[in-house]
Amino acid sequence: MKKTFLAFLLFFFSVGLSFSQLEQNISWKFSTNKIGDNQVEVICEASLENGWHVYSTDLPENTAFPTSITIDDSESYLAKEEVIEVQKAEVHFDESFGADLKWFNKKATFKKIVELKQKGNIKIKGYVEYMICNDETCMPPDLTEFELTVESAAAKKGESYWGVFWMAFFAGLAALLTPCVFPMIPMTVSFFTKQSKTKAAGIKNAVLYGISIIVIYIILGVAVSGIFGANALNALSTNPWFNIFFFVLLVIFAISFFGAFEIILPSSWVNMADKKSDKGGIIGIFFMAFTLALVSFSCTGPIVGALLVQAAGEGGMAPVIGMLGFSSALALPFAFFAAFPGYLNSLPKSGGWLNSVKVVLGFLELAFAFKFLSIADMVLDLHLLEREVFIAIWIAISGGLGFYLLGKIRLPHDSPMDHTPVSRFVLGLLVLAFTIYMIPGLWGAPVNLISGFPPPKDYSESPYGVGNTAAVLAGGNNSHINNNDLPEGMHPGPQNIPAFEDYEKALVYAKKVNKPLLLDFTGKGCTNCRKMEDKVWSNETVKGMLANDYVLVSLYVDLRTKLPEEEMFISPKTGKKIRTIGNKWADFQLTRFNQQGQPYYVLIDTEENKLNQPKAYDPDVDGYIDWLNDGIEKFKNK
Repeated sequence: MKKTFLAFLLFFFSVGLSFSQLEQNISWKFSTNKIGDNQVEVICEASLENGWHVYSTDLPENTAFPTSITIDDSESYLAKEEVIEVQKAEVHFDESFGADLKWFNKKATFKKIVELKQKGNIKIKGYVEYMICNDETCMPPDLTEFELTVESAAAKKGESYWGVFWMAFFAGLAALLTPCVFPMIPMTVSFFTKQSKTKAAGIKNAVLYGISIIVIYIILGVAVSGIFGANALNALSTNPWFNIFFFVLLVIFAISFFGAFEIILPSSWVNMADKKSDKGGIIGIFFMAFTLALVSFSCTGPIVGALLVQAAGEGGMAPVIGMLGFSSALALPFAFFAAFPGYLNSLPKSGGWLNSVKVVLGFLELAFAFKFLSIADMVLDLHLLEREVFIAIWIAISGGLGFYLLGKIRLPHDSPMDHTPVSRFVLGLLVLAFTIYMIPGLWGAPVNLISGFPPPKDYSESPYGVGNTAAVLAGGNNSHINNNDLPEGMHPGPQNIPAFEDYEKALVYAKKVNKPLLLDFTGKGCTNCRKMEDKVWSNETVKGMLANDYVLVSLYVDLRTKLPEEEMFISPKTGKKIRTIGNKWADFQLTRFNQQGQPYYVLIDTEENKLNQPKAYDPDVDGYIDWLNDGIEKFKNK
């Protein structure tokens, strides 16, 4: 009570001082900094006149007034409770309160993390409460309000959408070079130019035709998103049965491209669309475009299917964006050659080269099919398609493509070839060089050019390298160590870094050895996780720090292993029953850190407090090293 009374005496002692004086002694500047896909820092910077100080957020109870940041509640964002102090506070013994107090002179910067939950521009409102003092007096506690506008990180998703768009656009350009589509360009453009009374009318009709193609494929993308749901597509991307289905589908598409059979839609659909196209006007043009989509399905269908599968991994509106990119590339030449028909003569004539393009696409479809099978195999933990087997299959597919381009392999619809064109010969050599590059991967070489596609090194027949039955652990220990020499629950993880796969066991061990933990939220089917392990964790500095300075725990969110009945529970966050190990770690990530994406890296101390801001996918090695060093420094200073 005595300390509380002293505190109030200090407050009211200075009530007579004017508010303008307070403003002269401290000024605030507010800003935001984007730190992740859907997170921002709200930054509050205080500048103080000489002799004045502002208190820390961490003060003993019943002493001075601590600084705090309050952010208004909103459906658009969620503010974290913790306030981060950028500068190190000075510690002084205060006789009035009989306690050590922490404060800042001249400058103080406070941060608070805000999780963005909606798209578009978001206004973050709040206020900072504080008290300033000098050697003679204290000003009464005050608050300063702020309002900041940020672009939602959900809108930031647009960056990945651009990646989907351009991938689909180039796929559309590849589809143009297939025998189902390429011959249609001069035929369709000639039709518009001949049937139109003026050149302007011909251009207008061809542009409408191109727009109709785009609309048709966008409708397909909307339908896929609508049927599966915007977020369900992302969840399906790591579902083993979903991946097995698309493996089978892509293999069928590839065999079709090789010429074994054609995938065609019912002729009644084509005839119906063709009849509608005779109506003329905008409706007729639309159905002409629809007829093209149906007729060319045997060539475009496999490409569209693969694109939609790839877009599923992005979730959200990615299927729609993908179809926009694909159809834009498909529609572009029709509008261009209608506007400039003279350039039609510069197009290469149809011939056997169109079928060759189709076959090359078949090889690519076949290679990517095994990526989907690999995800299913790892999620189910079957070990049927381990790293060596996967690379061997890719070597066989790539070698087959190289020999095909050099004319050593002929397929059913290939035209006789008297000689190999120079361009095809050069491309064949490049493919064979890539094939040879992958061969050392069978014996443990990193093969970084295909990083993220094969299973990780620890998911292989020889996880410790060919001929080794024990691991050469990372971290400078070059002696071979068997698993039974490691602490209980630890095993050689990615890059042979000792790792746990159970959080509780890792925490117990971290307390025993007094080291911070690195929580690695990952997935067996997570491509970006494998890229981080191959490109960042393979760095000797990173590898050494993870092995020597941290306790690494890899938490796989997609493991289907059932939890014992007594360990199943209802998630307080989602209300769903947690049945598998993967569910457990996914719910742990969501509940503890309000995050769902992988990879996601969190540094914590032995009391389970975050040491710094978590990291997501970022292949910047130097930045990752700085982040690890920052965590170590903060752990030592606790």
